[in-house]
Amino acid sequence: MSSSDSPTPAEGKSIEAKTWCLYVLRCRDGSLYCGITNDLHRRLDMHREGKGAKYTRGRGPLWLLGSWPHGDMPAALKAERVFKALSRAQKEKWLEANLQPSSKI
Repeated sequence: MSSSDSPTPAEGKSIEAKTWCLYVLRCRDGSLYCGITNDLHRRLDMHREGKGAKYTRGRGPLWLLGSWPHGDMPAALKAERVFKALSRAQKEKWLEANLQPSSKI
């Protein structure tokens, strides 16, 4: 296969850089779920359909508490590790200070 045979963006495959973000969900039982993604809408749909994280399956409905953009995947992973290392009380305090309007998913 020559290089002229390989697909290019002009052939319908656009290359779109998506921003990585940290997101936090509140589950029906009041617990929190934290994750990262570069396609928040797709990821929320996966959670809603029971195809997201094992932890959120059966814990719906879920509420998106917020999402926070990060420059790249390593930065988002670092933010996730930091958030997950907090105690429950510290997570709630952090969310209070950084909360965006919630939406049921």
